[in-house]
Amino acid sequence: MASKVYFADLRARSPQESTISKIQKLFDEAGFVELLGAEDLTAIKIHFGEYGNDSYINPVFVRQVVEKIRASGAKPFITDTNTLYSGSRYNAVDHLTTAIEHGFDYSVVRAPLIISDGLKSQSISEVGIGLKHFKSAKIGSDIVAADSMIVMSHFKAHIVAGFGGAVKNLAMGCAPAAGKKDQHFRTSPHIVEEKCIGCGKCVEVCPVGAASLLGEVSRIEREICISCMQCFEVCPAEAIDIDWEHDIPEFLECMTEYAYGAVKGKEDRVGYINFLIKITPDCDCVPWSDASIVPDIGILASKDPVALDQASYDLVNRQKGLINSSLHSNHEKGADKFRGVWPRVDGTHQLKYGEEIGLGSRDYELVEI
Repeated sequence: MASKVYFADLRARSPQESTISKIQKLFDEAGFVELLGAEDLTAIKIHFGEYGNDSYINPVFVRQVVEKIRASGAKPFITDTNTLYSGSRYNAVDHLTTAIEHGFDYSVVRAPLIISDGLKSQSISEVGIGLKHFKSAKIGSDIVAADSMIVMSHFKAHIVAGFGGAVKNLAMGCAPAAGKKDQHFRTSPHIVEEKCIGCGKCVEVCPVGAASLLGEVSRIEREICISCMQCFEVCPAEAIDIDWEHDIPEFLECMTEYAYGAVKGKEDRVGYINFLIKITPDCDCVPWSDASIVPDIGILASKDPVALDQASYDLVNRQKGLINSSLHSNHEKGADKFRGVWPRVDGTHQLKYGEEIGLGSRDYELVEI
C-alpha cells in the first residue's frame, strides 16, 4: 500500500498561502497530531547548520511546528547531536552557541534547545536492532528518552550519501560521535600520492591526528582515522579518495540501519517534514553554502521517511538543473541531479535498503495541498 506524502509548493498570493501557513497545514493534513500524546516530551530533530553555513531550515519555520505541538498538549524541545569532526558543533557548548547565533533561540522558536548526546557526546543509549551490520545502534540518550518526534530535514545532495533527507537526518543526526564513527567506518580515505601537493590542509583539519606529512606527501593512518571525511572536503588537489564501488553501498546500509535504530520504540510516534529549499550540493555540516543545483520546489510531510525521501528525490530530478552551480551533468528534466553532482554515489541504495529492513516504503501517493 502506498504511503501518503503531502506536498505544498512555494507559490503565495495571500496570507493564507504563506510558507508558514503551509507548514501548519502540512502538519494537520499529514495527521501529525495523532502521533502526539498529552504531556509527551516531543523532540524536534533539526540541523542547526555549521557556522558559516546558511542553508539550514529557517528557525521561523521551526516555530510553526513548535506551536502545533504545543497546541496538541505535548511539550516540544529542539535537538541535535554533536559532530564527529571538529567544528562549531563538536561539543554542546559550541553547538548551542552556533544554534543560537543561527536564530534558534527561545525568543524565535519558543522551545528549549537540548543537545541529545550531552556535553562531550558521551550521553549514549544502545538500541537493539538485530540487523545485518549492527546488532545495536548508539543513539543520543535524550532522543531515545523522548516520547515522540518530528524530524525536520533540509533535502540536499551529499558527498558520500548521494543525498541527505529524513533517513540521513535520523541516522547521522540522532547518533553521538561514537555512532557516527560506526557508520563512517566503512569509508576509509587514502592518499593518491601522485596528486598530493603536500599543502598540509588535511593535517590541519584532522580531529584525531590521523593525517600527517611525510616529506612532501600526506599520509593517513587507517588505524587512527575515524573516516569523518573532513580531509576529503578540504583537499585542493583532490588527492584523497575512497573505494567508491565497495565502501559506499555498505556505508549507506549502515546509515540506514542507524535510522531504523533512531525510531525503534517510537513506532507510530514520528512524523517527517522535508524542505526542498536551497537544494545545495553539500550537507549543512560544511561551513559554507554553495549555490542551489535546482530551483526551490516546496515542502513535503509524511509518516513514512522512505516514501518522503523517495518523493523528494523524484521532485528534484523532475527539475531543470541550474547551470551556474556544482551540477556537472544531468541538467535536463528527469535526469538524476544527485549523480550529476556526485557521480560515483547511488543515493537510492539507502531507500532500497530502508524498504528491505522495514523502515518504510518507496511506494508513495503524492497529495498536493
